[in-house]
Amino acid sequence: MFFPSALLSLPLVAHAALTYRGVDISSLLVEEEAGIEYKNLDGEVQPLEYILADNGVNSIRQRLWVNPVEGNYDIDYNVELAKRAYAAGHSIYLNLHLSDGWADPGNQTTPWTWSTTDINVLADQVYDYTLEVLNAFAANDLPVKMISIGNEIRNGLLWPLGDLSSFENVARLLHAGSAAVKCSNLAQTPKIMVHLDNGWNWEQQQHFYDSVLGTGILQSSDFDLIGVSYYPFYNEAATLSSLETTIGNLVSRYEQDVLVVEANWPVSCPEPEYTFPADLQPIPFSADGQVTFLTEVADAVRSAGGIGLYYWEPMWIHNAKLGSSCEDNLLVDGDGQVRDSLAVFAEL
Repeated sequence: MFFPSALLSLPLVAHAALTYRGVDISSLLVEEEAGIEYKNLDGEVQPLEYILADNGVNSIRQRLWVNPVEGNYDIDYNVELAKRAYAAGHSIYLNLHLSDGWADPGNQTTPWTWSTTDINVLADQVYDYTLEVLNAFAANDLPVKMISIGNEIRNGLLWPLGDLSSFENVARLLHAGSAAVKCSNLAQTPKIMVHLDNGWNWEQQQHFYDSVLGTGILQSSDFDLIGVSYYPFYNEAATLSSLETTIGNLVSRYEQDVLVVEANWPVSCPEPEYTFPADLQPIPFSADGQVTFLTEVADAVRSAGGIGLYYWEPMWIHNAKLGSSCEDNLLVDGDGQVRDSLAVFAEL
């Protein structure tokens, strides 16, 4: 029986929720070791992973370094962090930097114990390390939803052997990582991701994927996901419309699910190094602006056929700039009080 009056009382749903509404909290254990406590929207101290879950976050991204000097971000560190995230109901997304420290478009340093002269040896080391990581999670009964082979590898990975002078080597290394994922002891195979920066730049994305797939060494079956970073404060051309176009092109050309896996927006940016993109300039630098930015990015991702959005390190109080020229890009203030903007994740 049909009751039209009853439908009028139901809440209207403007859009389907993104599958993955995530944050990267890789530095949580470092911050807690430094004495940081986090407070929920009611001002009460609470474990961060539960604050996030209560505000609509459903996935946690974690970076792994191979041989970090102080041990932070190594396998054991990440198992400890993942135990907490998983207990709070989050899916786990592992971000392999394949380096002893930061890996990004300007720095892809090979771990000091790995080969820089023999691609066969290096590919085996990628395989062995990836397998070691996932088997450590399996041994702790921690499911892994997705894993990226490298971080922001637009200019290659594991230099010098994996730089763009040889797309065959790049493909070889990615294939080795993918093969290891498929052979791990995890009950369910994680989704495999390739992650580039400049998610707004279709030409760069197409050049990389056409080139690496064109070798015939890396197959489309070797990965399931394409991840992109989207930072509007590094380039005036990083418009929201360009991001949407690029994601749509990635989905249609490569037939893979696409996620924005790094993004953030400032609450303070008095002297930006670069001009912000025109279609984002009306958004204020504030907590309300963060809500607007995340909503608009999520809408663009969804409209283009993407499935997820992650905020990079929004709780890293000792690094509020997050590598940008903006003073504060966090979803938490200096006292550990989360900002109202965190609640937007429930609406993405």
